[in-house]
Amino acid sequence: MLIGEYVHAVDAKGRLFVPSKFRESLGERFIVTCETGFCLSAYSPEEWAAFSEKLRALPKTDAVAQAFLRNFSSLACECELDKQGRILIPQNLREIIKLANEAVLIGKLNVMEIWSPATWNGYRQKTSSSFDETLKKMAEWGI
Repeated sequence: MLIGEYVHAVDAKGRLFVPSKFRESLGERFIVTCETGFCLSAYSPEEWAAFSEKLRALPKTDAVAQAFLRNFSSLACECELDKQGRILIPQNLREIIKLANEAVLIGKLNVMEIWSPATWNGYRQKTSSSFDETLKKMAEWGI
């Protein structure tokens, strides 16, 4: 299970250290892509396969579904850990989320997310103010 928040440096080549607790869940090779435009998402091969099955079922005649699928798939890449426990984040993905010298890695149960610190801090501030609304929504979902 992927939980917690970690801050690590991104070196000049775009390499990022992945915490050992996350490496245990993700494995030696995993898929990184951009789902939201705000952060990157890293999936273990098993999670990627399960999610891909759901995506394959999207209607081919739905323009929104197909646009998402194109963007999501075209930005995906397989990352492999080096001996120091780092992955290389491709330049195009770093540019999309404005990732520079530092990254925030968060666990989202079955997915690891990679954020630029400024974007993550802004997101947390924005969403923390709607905590009561979130609790109501969770009750609607039966949680």
